[in-house]
Parts: sequence; structure tokens; C-alpha cells
Amino acid sequence: MATTDRDYYELLGVGRDADDTEIKRAFRRLARELHPDVSEEPDAQERFREVVEAYEVLSKTETRELYDRYGHAGLRSGGFRPGHADFGNLADLFSVFFGDDFLLGNRGRGRGADVAAAVEIDLVEAARGTTRDVPFEVAVECGRCGGNGAEPGTPITACPTCNGAGRLQQVTRSVFGEFVRTQTCPGCAGSGRIVEKPCRECRGAGRVVEERKLGVEIPPGIHHGQRIRLSGEGHAGPLGAEAGNLYVEVRIRPDDRLVREGDDVYTTVDVTLTQAALGATVSVPTLDGEEELELQAGTQPGHVVLLRGRGMPVLQGFGRGDEHVLVNVLVPRRLNDEQRRLLREFEEHVDDETYAKGDGGLFDKLKSAFR
Repeated sequence: MATTDRDYYELLGVGRDADDTEIKRAFRRLARELHPDVSEEPDAQERFREVVEAYEVLSKTETRELYDRYGHAGLRSGGFRPGHADFGNLADLFSVFFGDDFLLGNRGRGRGADVAAAVEIDLVEAARGTTRDVPFEVAVECGRCGGNGAEPGTPITACPTCNGAGRLQQVTRSVFGEFVRTQTCPGCAGSGRIVEKPCRECRGAGRVVEERKLGVEIPPGIHHGQRIRLSGEGHAGPLGAEAGNLYVEVRIRPDDRLVREGDDVYTTVDVTLTQAALGATVSVPTLDGEEELELQAGTQPGHVVLLRGRGMPVLQGFGRGDEHVLVNVLVPRRLNDEQRRLLREFEEHVDDETYAKGDGGLFDKLKSAFR
């Protein structure tokens, strides 16, 4: 394939800040539109090859970074050469989307390829558990041909090259013994079958792409980045074999009030100088809503109040973590004349007992603050 000097982002119709998901979605859409087996445009094949080349560069981190910095010249100087894949039919397009195992029938694993999806939830939802509808694209068995890839009523014969085995074996002899080399049959691409007239619905692939939406139950206490496996919800398997799995990655959005660390959560509460000195009742955020917290008179800056059992539920276990509330004492920044006078008057009545030190030395205070 000859390289194109057109902007790869322009070819795919995405911005330069597009993530991997956007790039893959754009490529799939264009590939379906421009594939020579589908499009009747005279330049469809050349445009299709350009789109494949753009995806080949932008889907890999190292080539995308090189292209973003130095453009086409950087790719050529870096030794990049676009692949020479021949996308002659929609079955090859399925290989691009779902991997070689999908095209070759997944004979080694005996099931369809897996599907990955992602969902975003809030921290409170992660604490309580929730159900979310997750959209994803999946290859399902073609309804017209039943998954065999042949137009209904037309014959399917055993591949004469491999006699239906799907594999070719070559035995070589040496002084060390016999070596058996096995490779996929080039005549049938590993299926062992020859379809004389491909199904007009799936173009012989036996599967078609379908948009689905599935309700996924997210358990309480799940962590950011963990995946939920839904068995049998992935791509349809070849010739009636079991389908692959759907893996849903759970991403938890940062919370403005609470920070999670393991099963514990952390927050801060601002109090005034007088509230800290005299004691006060303040409202603090928790996973269960706002809660009233009693602060003792003489509460010091950096003091941590522990709310036991108010953290995240233990995933697939019992109990909950704790909530740590850090007290932040606000020192006045702008004072009027009367306020300054009152503070000076207060300072005149201060004695050693007013600022009596609490229990614990400097080391204990530092250790508590860092903890």
C-alpha cells in the first residue's frame, strides 16, 4: 500500500485530541461505508486503503506520537511502512474489528471473541451499588444463513486442500527426528469448508455487527478500573460455538467532597478560629449524606476525627471502611479596626494555661498529621 500524504485525523474525521475509542469508532464507520464489497463509488478501494493506513498509524501509541510530532516525514524516517493487508471482502473487515481468531473460527479456543466496554459512575453509586445500561457493538449470528456464511439453499463442501481439517501439516525429517509443522489452510482460511455462494446479508462472514445495550449490575464497593465479566455476551462463536464474554470496565468519577483510599474515605471540614476554640457542631459530607459532627472546645488544626463504618463497603465481603475527617482551622485574613481591637484585648488576657499543650510530643503530632 502506498502511503498517503493526507492528514490522518482528517481522513478519519476526528480531532487531534481524539481518544482510542473515538478513533476505533470512526474507523469502523468509514470501513463499512468504503469497503469495496459494499460501496459503489469508483474510488472506494483507494479511499478504503487510506482509512486503513490512517487507523494503522493512529491506533498505535508509538506511531501516533511520531506522527503528531513530525508528521509523515517523521514516520518515514522512523522506518514506518503501512501494511499490505488485502481487504478483499467483509470477512477480512471482521478480522480488523475482532482479531484473527474471529475470522479463523476461533478453532483453538472454541468460542467467539470477547468484547470490552466501559461505564462511568459516581463514588456514591460505587458505595451503594447500581445498575447501568451499557451500549456496545457485538457480532451476532447472521439470521439469514444461520451462521454458516452460505446463501440459503446453496451447497457447502469440504475444502479439497485440507480435506475439511482446516489445517495443513508438513513433516520434515532430520538427524534429530521428525518435525511436524502445522499451519492454517490457505484454501479455506482454517474453516475446513468452501462456500460456493456467500450469504448476501453477511457476505460470507456468518456474523453481522449489531448495536446492543445491556443492563449491568455494579456491586457495592467496586474499585476504579475493575472489570465485570458477563459470560456469553461477547461475539458469536463460529458455526454455533459458544459466544465470547463481555468485560465492562467500571470507572469512578472523582468526588468533589470525598477521596477514596482502599475502603476508607477522606474529607476535610473548615471551621473558624472561634469555632475551634469554643467547640461547635458542623456538617460534614459522608457517603450516606450530610452528617452533624460535634467538635470539642480547643480542637486543633490538623485534628482528624474518625467516623467508624462510614467508608466504602468491602467488595464481596462484610463491613465497611472508615471515614477520616481532617479539621482545617481558618485564620482570619481581613480584619476591621474593631475586630483587631478585640483580638488585642483577648491577647492581653492570655496566660500560659490558655495555650496549654495537649498530650503527646512533637513526634506524635507529626506522625498523626502525616497519617
